[in-house]
Amino acid sequence: MLKRLSTDTINTILIIGAILLVLEVVFFNGGLIFSVVFSGVFMYFGWKNYRSLWGKVLFWIGAVSVFFTILNMMAVRFLIIVGLAMLLINYYRSKDRPKKIEPVIIEDISLETESSPIMEQKLFGDQATPDHSYRWHDINIHGGFGDRIIDLSHTVLPEDEAVISIRHFIGNIHIYIPYEVEVSIHHSALLGRAAIFQYRKSKLLNQTVSYQTPDYKTNKPRVKVVTSVVSGDIEVKRV
Repeated sequence: MLKRLSTDTINTILIIGAILLVLEVVFFNGGLIFSVVFSGVFMYFGWKNYRSLWGKVLFWIGAVSVFFTILNMMAVRFLIIVGLAMLLINYYRSKDRPKKIEPVIIEDISLETESSPIMEQKLFGDQATPDHSYRWHDINIHGGFGDRIIDLSHTVLPEDEAVISIRHFIGNIHIYIPYEVEVSIHHSALLGRAAIFQYRKSKLLNQTVSYQTPDYKTNKPRVKVVTSVVSGDIEVKRV
């Protein structure tokens, strides 16, 4: 998410936060420094004597006091609001432009110098597949917000079993699988819906869905899909 912002934008946010901090200390809350220093003294002596009961009490009283003092600062509230706004903007942008994964395969193994995943682990931000051919590697994705699209129509799966693992927070998962590929799916969701080929589940509430094509154990190629979302739908269809 931060990669979307220019350096000037980040600097502007930090400058505004610093100005708010100075204004609060000078004009609105002069006791802020005293409160932080007083709590810091509690934490210092508590940490120095942390093995004793009274030391633990002093330390945690000071720590809780510092936490709430910082949380009540205008500058911190401003940064929290900016962070939440950026999170929402990034989410709606990702809904308009979901990530699409179209893995492909190279014919000459000598072209590949090292084993690298199809996608890197990223919580926020856009990500696209490479613009060159590469060998198949099992997909293991940790996601935050937005839709995820896995398209297997442009790859050659391995002879044994391909694995796709997606752990996602909020957003929909779309998986496109060629007709000749057998598939086993294990999906869990705290809240959402499932549409796996002909199977439909209109409401998932902290439930798990399992689906397997009839010839999965005997025919190849085949792919094993394991997904989990906090809130979102899963769609699996043939292409």
